[in-house]
Amino acid sequence: MSIPPPPGPQQPQGPYQQGQFPPGAQPYPPYQPWAQGYTPYNRPAPVNGLAVASLVLGILCCVPGLGLLLGLIALGQIRKNGERGRSMAVYGSVLSTLGLVLWVLVLATGAASDFWDGVKDSARDNGSAYTLAKGECFDSPSGSLEGEAYDVDKVPCAGEHDGEVFASFKMSGYDSYPGDRKVTDLADTRCWSLRYDYAMDAWAVPDDVDVYYLTPTRDSWGLGDREITCVFGNTDEKASLTGSVRNDARTLDADQLAYLNAVNIANRALDSQPVDSPDDDLKANTRWAARLSDAFTRQAAQLRAHDWPSGAQAPVTAVARQVESIQEEWAKAAKATDADAFYASYDRAMTLSTTGRSVTARKALGLATTPPPDGETGGGGGGGGDSSDIQV
Repeated sequence: MSIPPPPGPQQPQGPYQQGQFPPGAQPYPPYQPWAQGYTPYNRPAPVNGLAVASLVLGILCCVPGLGLLLGLIALGQIRKNGERGRSMAVYGSVLSTLGLVLWVLVLATGAASDFWDGVKDSARDNGSAYTLAKGECFDSPSGSLEGEAYDVDKVPCAGEHDGEVFASFKMSGYDSYPGDRKVTDLADTRCWSLRYDYAMDAWAVPDDVDVYYLTPTRDSWGLGDREITCVFGNTDEKASLTGSVRNDARTLDADQLAYLNAVNIANRALDSQPVDSPDDDLKANTRWAARLSDAFTRQAAQLRAHDWPSGAQAPVTAVARQVESIQEEWAKAAKATDADAFYASYDRAMTLSTTGRSVTARKALGLATTPPPDGETGGGGGGGGDSSDIQV
């Protein structure tokens, strides 16, 4: 905001009117004429622009810190320059101070989180990115799931769409924003695992489908946003999905659910594979092998415990025996004292992990019979670490 210039020089005022001169004085002494644009009459002092701005911000309470700062600066300028607007500066400073105190109380009492929840509730039907719910599909205005998103267009899942929400969860345990890397790592790990609750049969997920996520930003975190939304999207940024990839209790029968629940015990453990190889971090890999050994033990137990239909009993039992053999090799890998021993057990587990028995059992149960390519446990192949070649 610009501040108007001070009034121009005023004509000297003497104690005598025109035609009255002291003895010996010369009438009409020379003087500087008025400059163009000014008049010989007194003009009121201008209003301080910062005082006006302080009052406006104080009333709106939108940026109370700035309103208080402008008010204090305005008071200093008014004292120095003789400008008007002292009352506006005072009122603006007072209102801004009250607004600042209110913001501190809101943040300290957690009211900001309630406010953010209210914003999300009111915007749920208006296509905001943070109002998406499980099972909803949407189009991004940019046509991409990369970058930042504020608004989306919800569309039916039966047609083409950019993304399909399969899960969401709230971050906890952080007093302040943990940073982009921490948020991304958590979203990557959790979303990659949660996909099994929505698309239980990883073999039925198309090869061009991958996992994406919407996360809080540093700005939205300050308003109480803690939610991470997990999304299925196309591996090709310029391509869309057609139809829902959902397959869970809504579409599967009891026998299919029992088989997939058992299979996904091991799939989740496989997804926790360490980033570093056994040569670089043997301890992390032996712990992973121990998790796999436990997972395959539980998987085999569940496969044997279920009462399968007559046509599926024999092939599922064959899968259970295969799983038990694989479990033994992971148990050995968990006890490996060097990388060579670990690799030896790992290779034997991979050799035992052929898909023939799984295909037979799946066919008997009416499940997908085409394994994901390259040994992946689902479509896309992004997310939580390298996948192994185990196919069950």
